[in-house]
Amino acid sequence: MRTAVVVGGGLGGLAVSGALARSGWQVTLLEQADRIRPEPTAVVLWPNGVRALRALDLGAGLDAVATALPDGGVRRPDGHWLVQPRPVPVERLPVVVHREDLHDALIAGLGDRVELRTGVTVRTVRAAPGARPAVGDGRHMYEADLVVAADGVDSVIRRQIAPGANVVSSGCAAWRAVIPWYRAPNLSESVSGEILGAGYRFVAASLGERGSSGASSRGGIYWMATAAGAARPEPPQTQLALLRRWYAGWPGPVEELLAATEPDDLVQQEIRELRPLPKAYGFPLGPGGVVLLGDAAHAMPPHLGQGACLAFEDAATLAALLRESTLPDAVLAYDRARRPRAAAVVRQTRRMSAVLQTRGRLALRARDVALNTITPRILGTAATVAAQWRPPPP
Repeated sequence: MRTAVVVGGGLGGLAVSGALARSGWQVTLLEQADRIRPEPTAVVLWPNGVRALRALDLGAGLDAVATALPDGGVRRPDGHWLVQPRPVPVERLPVVVHREDLHDALIAGLGDRVELRTGVTVRTVRAAPGARPAVGDGRHMYEADLVVAADGVDSVIRRQIAPGANVVSSGCAAWRAVIPWYRAPNLSESVSGEILGAGYRFVAASLGERGSSGASSRGGIYWMATAAGAARPEPPQTQLALLRRWYAGWPGPVEELLAATEPDDLVQQEIRELRPLPKAYGFPLGPGGVVLLGDAAHAMPPHLGQGACLAFEDAATLAALLRESTLPDAVLAYDRARRPRAAAVVRQTRRMSAVLQTRGRLALRARDVALNTITPRILGTAATVAAQWRPPPP
């Protein structure tokens, strides 16, 4: 029986563990925390991420908890439309899903061939020529045919096998929250869409319908705000007060949503990325190999909403290649398939970062002109990138 060790119990690690187990692999999933605990926020999945989950046989679980996200357009803080809402074919619409619901669906897909071990901090990687790869925590070595590094932007495995990739600040921080329906304001304005300011951005979406009795009990209104600068060290109540001050006067529903948010709802994230990206995502070792997946391979800012989507693409691609190729050929094929794709998405995300962090009156005027004549290479890039990927044939 083929064996795999997956390091990291985030969305990508759970997805690939379940996919390998359903293909007959025996999987050991190692997680540093004492238990796997998702953020109480939400995630937007573009069509490529949805296709990847369907290719991983997780479509039914996703359908039960996801809400379609219509095109809400893009506005400036003064309410002026930069991009009017447009009709979009349903197959190109993203969906929004509560992270805890998505986590539950991924856990349900693990099956009995996955052994989950929590409280394991991986410190070393054995990548000796001719030997099976292994990772160690200082007390025990976990050896397998395949090691999957899904241990995030600070990946220990990547630092050892691809040391040229550096973690750097993206120059901004993000805050996320889900306001449950019982506390959510009654809004006349749509909660779908985004607003762009000088170094600031606000995005909102509804998680299900108010008062609905669907499969998820975690409905509400999800919002994400990004601001140029470092993460704030103050307690959540102070951070929330800052957000209310920064976004004062912005068009609805921004102020209403921030007023309905409580400090315990708030999740802050320092936005970091890999510069440069690793030169390889697959490393053949003896009869097997090591692969990088998710943020361990291509951490990027969230401006195009592609972080989780690319992780699911990675998992679907790896699972498909392992079904049709033997190790270590599948490791090399994974590298060939994923590096160009990730590089293209990261390149467009960096362009979006430059747009979002524009400052100064003249620069903002030029930015607004560019957005008023939007093309797929600017804000439409998200939909274009999403449409470009299809899962490998079964």
